Amino acid sequence: MPEPVALDPTPSQTVGPFYGYALPFPGGGEIAPTGHPGAITVHGYVYDGHGEPVPDALLEFWQAAPDGSLAGGAGSWRRDAASGGFLGRDGIGFTGFGRVATGADGHWSVRTLPPPPAAPYLAVCLFARGLSRHLFTRAYVEGLGGEGELKGLAGERGETMLARRESGAGAREGLFRFDIHLQGEKETVFLDFG
Repeated sequence: MPEPVALDPTPSQTVGPFYGYALPFPGGGEIAPTGHPGAITVHGYVYDGHGEPVPDALLEFWQAAPDGSLAGGAGSWRRDAASGGFLGRDGIGFTGFGRVATGADGHWSVRTLPPPPAAPYLAVCLFARGLSRHLFTRAYVEGLGGEGELKGLAGERGETMLARRESGAGAREGLFRFDIHLQGEKETVFLDFG
């Protein structure tokens, strides 16, 4: 019997932009139930190392419910039992999961419920052209008490993980801005879960 051959692992391949055609789904940014009075909107832009918007990135979000539960709810992949067709979210339950693509200007947006003080963030996974692996970060929602945890994770650079409340003329209640910079002076802190 021949000796087994030791093989090297297959190297990672560059991600996308092909994933943008199949992975986004209708209502992917609607994590909160339709019309929920306590819903917040977290939005922003994805920028490359030159400060240019990334028009073909894909972001996934996970978060705990306001009561701290992690179960989430069905809804993202509901299908019609008779036809097998995609039904989308039911608009009633809190799913805890969202997936959105950036627009031509690099902008994205999700409407969700405020995360609990025990986990005051949205976990973010970013896929973009030129990346051989997806990136993980967190969007800590300003005012929910996570600012101390930010310092522990990333020191002064923790500010790059803060979704800031928008204020000023024309800003509406419950609107937060979280931009993601892939490289450069303003680079967002990315987490390693390996």
